[in-house]
Amino acid sequence: MNIGDAADRTGLPAKTIRYYEDIGLVAPARDANGYRSFASNDLHKLSFLGRARSLGFSIEDCRGLLALYEDHTRTSSDVKTIASEHLVRIDEKIAELQELRATLGALVEACAGDDRPDCPILNDLAVGDDGTSRN
Repeated sequence: MNIGDAADRTGLPAKTIRYYEDIGLVAPARDANGYRSFASNDLHKLSFLGRARSLGFSIEDCRGLLALYEDHTRTSSDVKTIASEHLVRIDEKIAELQELRATLGALVEACAGDDRPDCPILNDLAVGDDGTSRN
């Protein structure tokens, strides 16, 4: 099957599939004319990668997970380690976003939103990290 068919079957854009091939995550066969020829195993890997990426795993995490998936002597602890480390990164990102939300929420609440030019949101944005005005 060609790359267009593989894209349709896996839900991944052809550009993403080419990228995964370029970085060595998949290696479809080539026909005599040089076109990629995707087998069912390639489609399975692409679907696996699509699902892993949708869960936010990095390319390197995906590389490790795919290698573990193909290694029938793997231990589930190796898989859990990768997933647990990713979960820690997600929790850290959530904490950062909650802090951003609290800060922005307080600024929005402090802004009168009326016809006056004074605006605590702009005042906050204009202050540098050292507490001095950026003007």
